[in-house]
Amino acid sequence: MRALLPFLFFALPAYADPMLDLGRALFFDASLSVTGAQSCASCHDPANGFTAPLEAGSPFPQGAVAGRFGARKPPSLAYGALAPVLHHVTEEGETLILGGAFSDGRATGRAGGDPAAEQALAPLLNPDEMALPDPATLAARACASQASLIAAVDPALCPATGQEAEVLTLIGQSLARFEGSAEVAAFASRFDAGDLTGQERAGLKLFEDKAKCSACHVLSRGPKGERALFTDFSYDNLGVPKNRDNPYYSNPANGSGRDWRDTGLAETLAADPVYAALADGNTGRFKVPTLRNLWTGQPRAYMHNGWFRTLEGVVHFYNTRDVLPACADDWASEAEALAQGCWPAPEVAEGVNKDELGNLKLSQAEEAELVAFLKTLTDR
Repeated sequence: MRALLPFLFFALPAYADPMLDLGRALFFDASLSVTGAQSCASCHDPANGFTAPLEAGSPFPQGAVAGRFGARKPPSLAYGALAPVLHHVTEEGETLILGGAFSDGRATGRAGGDPAAEQALAPLLNPDEMALPDPATLAARACASQASLIAAVDPALCPATGQEAEVLTLIGQSLARFEGSAEVAAFASRFDAGDLTGQERAGLKLFEDKAKCSACHVLSRGPKGERALFTDFSYDNLGVPKNRDNPYYSNPANGSGRDWRDTGLAETLAADPVYAALADGNTGRFKVPTLRNLWTGQPRAYMHNGWFRTLEGVVHFYNTRDVLPACADDWASEAEALAQGCWPAPEVAEGVNKDELGNLKLSQAEEAELVAFLKTLTDR
C-alpha cells in the first residue's frame, strides 16, 4: 500500500474555485460592454502589467462608445485587489487616508468590505468606459454569457429578473477574486527570486536609502502577510504636470476646459460625510501604486494622467523636480521637458510632497541603477 501513496496523492484533482473561474471569464467577457467589443482586459491588458497599452501614442483608451474617454489613465490592476478598505491613521498629528480602490480612492469598500469588488463594477456602468446603461442590463448580459459558471456558484441566480442586485454582487466579488489571485498577483519577479545583478542590487540599496522610495513603496509585508507590495496604500501629490494629451480637456462634461484640475482624493473625501473636512488638505493627492509590473518592455505611460512615457523620466523627475528650472510652457510633454532640462509647473501646486522627492542628489549612474532595480519587479 505504501508504494501506491505517491500515485494516489498526485492523482487528486486540482482544487476547484468556481468564483475564480467566473471572475476570470467575466474579466475577458466583451459582451459586458454596450457594443460587445470591449472587456476589462481591453484597458487592463495582462501582457502590459494589467494596465492599458499606448494606443496611437495615447495612454487614454477610448471607451466602448466612440469618442468617449475617461479623465485618467487606467491604473494597473496588478496587486490592486490586496488593498484594504479606505480608512485613516494618525501619524505625528496628521490624519492620513489609506486604502480604497481607484487612484482617488472612491471605491472605499466600506459598504461591502471589499474595495476591489466595488471597483470592478464601476467601469461596466461608466458611460465613458464599458457604458452599459443600467445594472439590470449588466445582470442580464452576465447571465446570458456566463450562465453555467454562475450556476456553479449559485444555480438560483439566473435568469436575473428580480435578482439583479444579487447578480451584481456576485460579479463584483468574482472579479475581485480573480484580480486577487496568483494569476494577477503572482509574486514571481526576479526580485522575489533574489535574482539581481550588481547594478540592480545597488538600485535596491538606493531604493531603501538615498532615493527614499521605500518611505511609501514599502518593502514590509502586506496587510494579509503578503510579500512586499511596494505600496503603503497612502495618497500623495507628487507635483505631476498637466498632460495636454488628456482628452478630458475637450470633453463636453468638463465645464472648465483647459483650466480643469484633477483634484484626486480631495473630490472623493468632499463627497464623504465621514471625511469631508479633510478634503482641502488632500487636494491633488493620488494613491501610491504598487511598483510591481510597472515595466514590461512595451510602450507605457505613468502617473494618474499618463504624463510620463518613460521610467527613466519618472526617476529623473523624482531626483530633480525642485532643482531644474520651470519650463516656459506649462503644457510641455515629458520628451520636451527632458530635452530642455526643465520641468513644467504641477497640475495642483498645493501640498506637493517636498520631503521625499524633488532633490534626491542622485548621480546619473545612480538614476540608472534605480531604474535597473525597478525593472526587476516584473512578474515572469
